[in-house]
Amino acid sequence: VEMLFRQKFRKEVRQGLIELEFAFSGSEALELLESKQPPDVVYIFSDINMPGMTGFELLEAVKSQFPQIKVSMISAYGDDENYEKAINSGAKEFFTKPINFDSLKQELHQLLDENK
Repeated sequence: VEMLFRQKFRKEVRQGLIELEFAFSGSEALELLESKQPPDVVYIFSDINMPGMTGFELLEAVKSQFPQIKVSMISAYGDDENYEKAINSGAKEFFTKPINFDSLKQELHQLLDENK
């Protein structure tokens, strides 16, 4: 997954528009956020199914500790139940696998414009 994202966003990274950091579990993501105060993360893209805590549990923790950070969720299961739960829990967007990188890039560029 990391290599795919680095490849798909290499232009944005080279231009200095974004910086990518990867965590491979919800607890690792929270440790990363807590290591810098305030965290310099503005966007989290999380799978619903992860080792340890679920993406929904991570979303809840991020929204309570770092409400300014936008979180989008991804799942292999694009069912209404997961979509509703993600959006109602505060997710900015819900993506299904396989990832439509054009839509994700559009989401990121919109977020970058909002944070200028």
